[in-house]
Amino acid sequence: MARSILIVAGEPSGDLHASNLVKDLKSLKTDLEFFGLGGLLCKEAGVDIDFDIKRLAVIGLVDVLKNIFTIGKVFKGILKKVDSRKTDLAILVDYPGFNLRLAKELSKRGVPVIYYISPQVWAWGADRISIIKKCVAKILVFFKFEEDLYKKRGVSSEFVGNPLLETVKTTLTKDEILKKYNLSKTKPVIALLPGSRAMEIKTLLKIMAGSAGIIAKELPGAQFVVAKYKHLPAALYEEVLKEQPLDIRIVDGDSYNILSVSYFAIVASGTATLETAIIGTPFVIMYKVGLVNYIAYKIVAKTRVLGLVNVVAGRVIVPELLQYDATPEKIARESLEILRDGRKRAAIVSELARVKASLGAPGASHRAARAILPYLQ
Repeated sequence: MARSILIVAGEPSGDLHASNLVKDLKSLKTDLEFFGLGGLLCKEAGVDIDFDIKRLAVIGLVDVLKNIFTIGKVFKGILKKVDSRKTDLAILVDYPGFNLRLAKELSKRGVPVIYYISPQVWAWGADRISIIKKCVAKILVFFKFEEDLYKKRGVSSEFVGNPLLETVKTTLTKDEILKKYNLSKTKPVIALLPGSRAMEIKTLLKIMAGSAGIIAKELPGAQFVVAKYKHLPAALYEEVLKEQPLDIRIVDGDSYNILSVSYFAIVASGTATLETAIIGTPFVIMYKVGLVNYIAYKIVAKTRVLGLVNVVAGRVIVPELLQYDATPEKIARESLEILRDGRKRAAIVSELARVKASLGAPGASHRAARAILPYLQ
């Protein structure tokens, strides 16, 4: 009889990691059926998607409150699916506000829970560790310091390495990339990565474009490229950029290749900061949210840095321009300091290499799959 596994991945990055994990589990054990919440990548990996990721891709307290009824409906729908079939295991991927509540309900039903990708308990929500200890059979983490943190609190945890080491790869040579996008070899390319959600594009890309306009005046000939998230419409980006007289090209779903030929990047805080670090391109981090979300963040935040690459490094190695500092002028000033100072840029490249080395060896999702197998015996 096939084993039935619930997958819950409520965000684009979680959808990516969950899909790879599903593929590796299938390669190790063929009698597995997957269902639950995810996106296109999970669906392509063979997950029966009962609830689409688009319904839950929200940011911050305000968005959660606006979508509270939709979130509640999906939550109840998942539990109804669990109750209607024999669910042998649940794999919850990141998305802690939703998934930790779900873990409690699954625990009551006797469904073993594996948590894949740790909530950022080191940044905020340390009280969540007690919930994980009580309701989660095992947590598989991407960073060594997370494994140590959980073990000190008596939580069964395992550092499997970071799967981004396998997914963050270029597919073309530098010359091929430049030729494909008609970019000059002699003028610096500056990449803009505004995030993967529509609201981020509307808010952050406008600021990034303003920064690009200032940088262009100081560095004539600089080439600016927006790495578009492949599941968002180009019209969304075009609408934001139409007010910017500067020629900013939009490249669809090819961020790794673009980063590899970029001399510098401006990156929205999130998984992209770690992806950029793996590529090795120097960058600055920026982010801005609504006032209510910012106040909520400041109340619960436990760390003085937000960028994941700085958290992993244990110190600020890449400048962060957040909220009131996330202005075109301040971002441009920080960027120009690095662009003009070869030593400063080289120091950042060196620090990024150290961060990459700390992420473990390739094969994280396969190791995660092997760690899950005992719970399917």
